[in-house]
Amino acid sequence: MSRRVSLPGADELFRATSSDDKETEADDRPGEGPDERPDDRVATTASEESSQARTSSGRVKHDEKMTVYVTADELIEIEHARLVLRRVVGGAVDRGRLVRIAVAMALADLDERGIDSELARRLRRS
Repeated sequence: MSRRVSLPGADELFRATSSDDKETEADDRPGEGPDERPDDRVATTASEESSQARTSSGRVKHDEKMTVYVTADELIEIEHARLVLRRVVGGAVDRGRLVRIAVAMALADLDERGIDSELARRLRRS
């Protein structure tokens, strides 16, 4: 048995704990809790609606893990973006959620525009 202590993060300690009926109902549905916002989903165009639209997974338990190494400057930029978004959007904005949404947006752009997508352009430059 592990002796490592698991403590909640700051987002869990300081999240809103309103007991609205809407939030209680939303808590019963997976992926639609009080911290789930419509902005978490990637906007789709009419042409994408016929195909499977990409969305981020939001605040759910994730079974898979992927490690990505970034430079110190990239990490500072991600943290700065997280803090700005937390101030503007409010609520829980963590780095994992930010990255999952950014990946979903990049993949949706790739699906829609293919070789002309921003992801393809940046990969060609590097």
